[in-house]
Amino acid sequence: MLKKIPVEDLRLGMHLHAMCGAWLDHPFWRTKFILRDPADLEKLRASSVKEVWIDAAKGRDVEPVEAGVAPRRDAPSAAAAVRERAAPVVAEAPPPEPRASAELGAELQRASALVNQSREAVSSLFAEARMGRALDAEKCLPLVDEIASSVWRNPGAIVSLARLKTHDDYTYMHSMAVCALMVSLGRQLGMDENTAREVGLAGMLHDMGKAAMPLEVLNKPGKLTDDEYAIMKTHPQHGYGLLQEGKGVGEVALDVTLHHHERPDGRGYPHGLSGDALSRVARMGAVCDVYDAITSNRPYKAGWDPAESIAKMASWAGQFDTEIFQAFVKSLGIYPIGSLVRMRSGKLGVVVEQNESSLVSPKVKLFFSTRSNMPIAVELVDLSSPGCSDAIVARESNAQWKFPHLDELWAGPEVLRKLGKS
Repeated sequence: MLKKIPVEDLRLGMHLHAMCGAWLDHPFWRTKFILRDPADLEKLRASSVKEVWIDAAKGRDVEPVEAGVAPRRDAPSAAAAVRERAAPVVAEAPPPEPRASAELGAELQRASALVNQSREAVSSLFAEARMGRALDAEKCLPLVDEIASSVWRNPGAIVSLARLKTHDDYTYMHSMAVCALMVSLGRQLGMDENTAREVGLAGMLHDMGKAAMPLEVLNKPGKLTDDEYAIMKTHPQHGYGLLQEGKGVGEVALDVTLHHHERPDGRGYPHGLSGDALSRVARMGAVCDVYDAITSNRPYKAGWDPAESIAKMASWAGQFDTEIFQAFVKSLGIYPIGSLVRMRSGKLGVVVEQNESSLVSPKVKLFFSTRSNMPIAVELVDLSSPGCSDAIVARESNAQWKFPHLDELWAGPEVLRKLGKS
């Protein structure tokens, strides 16, 4: 049974269901938990949050103060108790807080700074794990919160920028990219923001086991030998152990860390799980992990084009959960931002923005004519526009064309400069 009460009426033992007000004002990353720590109670009372929702069915209820007994610090005031007796019980769920959307260009600017911040934070996290220090997941929460907020404002921005990593920072930036992809996928699957943040944290931590891998294997510039690959295949168990030894890590992150290389057909590792033995979040982690891996530049190969990657993943029977993969495609688009495409007109273009009402009709910047084999003046075309006669007819691979400025066409030169990519 849900009740909305003033924050000063909170007591230890109450189940906190939600906090009212802007997310940035909230003192905790999670909201649905039982208040057990007096420090948490003081932190909440000292915040700018004025009211909260509690679930009386899962924790302590509001109780009146006995006559002649002074209220304790963790008990409601007498006046508050009177208000509680007079107020009707509210059984419906609290309304969701509004979330402002953002234009892609504006969010790309914000997201570029966040990508740089993530690079430093995650590399520090891996360094501490490599030195044998216990992992404190709470250090990741502000970063996960910022990434999730960016996805909620405009999912195309940070998810696309996260792909622009070099092989030198792949290990660290892969974690940030999978975090963003997990939040975006969770959003597509209908998760609320708190749950999406939880799967985002799982994405951020899923590869921590690589901190335990020998550097000569982890950073090898060529293809791994069978023995080296066998070593790398132990990183899920190592990561699971690291997270268990740390603090602030929930079951979702542990599950994704241990099982993101499992497959529905049972041909994954480390345990060869299949079917219903794999949780939904583990299936999500598998899709997000593979997509970022194959679209990223690695020491031994260049990343595939985003649309090409989606097509290849769709052809790998048995590797991904069908429902999860379909939602993943919807979250990115059939032609994700940055994809090189061929038009009916014979022109080539790069996808710069998705159209929510039609996955096959994004906004495209046309820049090259295959008929004249010459560059053309850049033209932005909205394929969903009623007057548009052009359409995408094929994916193209830039491995064949080798256009040097595709990323600049969709991200813009200023954003690339901020990322150190120009």
